[in-house]
Amino acid sequence: MGTEVLDLAALEVGPLEIILRLLCAMLAGAIIGTEREYTHRPAGMRTHMLVALGACVVMVTSQMIFFQYRPYGATPDPARLSAQVITGVGFLGAGTIMREGPSIKGLTTAASVWAVACLGIAIGAGYHGLGLAGTACMMIILVLFEWLQKKLMHSRYSLHMFSVSCKNIVETLEVIKKLAAQHDATLNAIQVDQTDDEFEISFKADFSGRYADERMHKFFVELTEDPRTDSVKTEKSRI
Repeated sequence: MGTEVLDLAALEVGPLEIILRLLCAMLAGAIIGTEREYTHRPAGMRTHMLVALGACVVMVTSQMIFFQYRPYGATPDPARLSAQVITGVGFLGAGTIMREGPSIKGLTTAASVWAVACLGIAIGAGYHGLGLAGTACMMIILVLFEWLQKKLMHSRYSLHMFSVSCKNIVETLEVIKKLAAQHDATLNAIQVDQTDDEFEISFKADFSGRYADERMHKFFVELTEDPRTDSVKTEKSRI
């Protein structure tokens, strides 16, 4: 019994250790959040820092509750509160997911928010090395593997934003849809604006698949040469 008390006393969390854990959690959130903010994602540095910090506080609180009530014979579960954090943080991740036409954006950021919460729990439990190693692994996934993914998918992915000026909106829209079908492109985010006697049609065209760039080029040329279009502008859209 004396040995058990001694071991528990050695594991008890002190003020300096609490501060160290909180700072490590904030650092992990800041590193991941900065990368997300740099790439213009919905959840940035402060959001990730708050998630990591909150998860760390919950884990430290769980441990403190355990040490506080253990001498009285109670056996509180230190992992119970942290399990609720992992489940509850899902609502925050869902807020970063957006639907844009047939495509969905924000899944990676939602996953990073959830993973940062897990890092905060690990650090809050006193596993500083695991938390910081996890931070390094997340940066490798978000930065290195994004570059690798773009290299591998370069010839299979081509999403472009188009802006078409015309006089007859109905006929021009029919031309756009017909050419999109011919070149196996998916249209979304179609928007029509009117200025004086001219219309401007904005839309995104997804040419995903084989020979994506070649199909996009033919679509652009044929749309430009069509007599019903006055001008056609395009630029590559971010993934």
